[in-house]
Amino acid sequence: MVIAFSFTGVLRAQLAPSASEIDQKVTSALSSLYANNPKAKQLGGMAKGILVFPDIKKAAFLVGAQFGYGALRKRGRTAGYYRTSAASYGFQAGAKQFGYALFFMSQSALDYLNQSGGWAIGSGPSIVVLDQGAASSLSTTSMRSDVYAFVFDQQGLMGGMGLEGSKITQITPSS
Repeated sequence: MVIAFSFTGVLRAQLAPSASEIDQKVTSALSSLYANNPKAKQLGGMAKGILVFPDIKKAAFLVGAQFGYGALRKRGRTAGYYRTSAASYGFQAGAKQFGYALFFMSQSALDYLNQSGGWAIGSGPSIVVLDQGAASSLSTTSMRSDVYAFVFDQQGLMGGMGLEGSKITQITPSS
């Protein structure tokens, strides 16, 4: 098992995308999310920042791992680059690819991301994961969470979908 995770780390480091590749994928993913979900676009206009991970890969057979790269956008511009990763164990098998966007609605939540040196989702600011149904009933008067998450572009087959336990770390990609 240690060998598998060591290999995953080496593979991830060798395949790390450049800043321009991350920016291109983030722009495309955010445009697609906004086109398919008007509520996401509305939240984007009110958010203090949006952290987008456009291409996360997850695979498991009893032991699972996921990782991906993304960028934090503030007022339409990239303000930093991040990696998300998670490990899990238990009865699971499959592979999937997906993306997610975190909409930071409060300055304190955004400050936590920037000052924590890495954020383990499930600790720190509260997150509400929105699907199409939950998003449609959201209004400016009912929004009380620090962070809203939209999962998008799911492909592949694997039981369960959760962000809790994911670790988000700021990175400096190559130019």
